[in-house]
Amino acid sequence: MTDDSLEDRIHLELESLQYNELHELGNRAQVAGLIVGHGHRQGKYEILCQGQALMMTPKEAQVFLLELLKSIETSE
Repeated sequence: MTDDSLEDRIHLELESLQYNELHELGNRAQVAGLIVGHGHRQGKYEILCQGQALMMTPKEAQVFLLELLKSIETSE
């Protein structure tokens, strides 16, 4: 195995972990009733909430979902 292919595999593994974490955050927000749906669409991450389809980068979506979930945790 070459260094380049090892680097590519590591990069793919990291992307997979980030995707799984984002999907889990979306599921938690959906179960909590904060959003209606979520998922990847056209290279962006779509979050359906309050009658809107919000399109953002996966990193922006992660931050948005974390803040959304934090807001209900602090209000309890």
